Amino acid sequence: MPSKTYTEEFKRDAVTLYENSPGVSIHTIATDLGINRATLAN
Repeated sequence: MPSKTYTEEFKRDAVTLYENSPGVSIHTIATDLGINRATLAN
């Protein structure tokens, strides 16, 4: 199964969302975005 490729814009937006969401876990944000937690953590 090929790995997904995310745009730079998506990556920036995902990190910004995490940084601007105090008290929300990385797992919750990753789930909401439909990506793996480890992917967001990287």
